Amino acid sequence: MSQNSPRGRDKFKRAVQYFSDMVESHPQKSRIELLQKVQLQLDLSPDECEFLIKYLSNEAVMSGIKG
Repeated sequence: MSQNSPRGRDKFKRAVQYFSDMVESHPQKSRIELLQKVQLQLDLSPDECEFLIKYLSNEAVMSGIKG
């Protein structure tokens, strides 16, 4: 599914929100572990997961967060 389609954008937004919620509720867990949970919960393809990782990595750099 393309990230440019409405369904792709909605799924991506849900993934980012779900990851953010997981980080907030489980700050002690590794980000990779949380990303794996997001991938399984939302049934992300390997390509979608890779895109999410790149997006989150870029967001962390832009906001000055290191993790």
